[in-house]
Amino acid sequence: MNENDLSYKIIGAAIELHKTVGPGLLESCYENALAFELREMGFDVKQQVPRPFIYKEVKQDVGYRIDLIVNNKILIEVKSVETLAPVHYAQTLTYLRLSGIKLGLLINFNSNTLTKGIHRIVNNL
Repeated sequence: MNENDLSYKIIGAAIELHKTVGPGLLESCYENALAFELREMGFDVKQQVPRPFIYKEVKQDVGYRIDLIVNNKILIEVKSVETLAPVHYAQTLTYLRLSGIKLGLLINFNSNTLTKGIHRIVNNL
């Protein structure tokens, strides 16, 4: 399955989740529920994937965690905020670059209409 077909399925699962529980929950609730739904659909889902931060070839004593990676093809950054800020887009793009993944979905579940809270971000490698 290519990235576009996979992202279509992921977005459908996110919309179904949002229709069921609505906005207002913690990010961790949405992340866990979305991971559950995607696994039920047969996808390989990795959660809270640690990635080291390497600066000038030295592994720093800090790192970051990617919320979800689906089928090693799509990175998902889950948010539950009033309004997405430019830093949320930059964070997702940075995670894409550091992980080598081409397509990311930034999903803000704290939207009345979830389709307005879903953003595709492409890493032009």
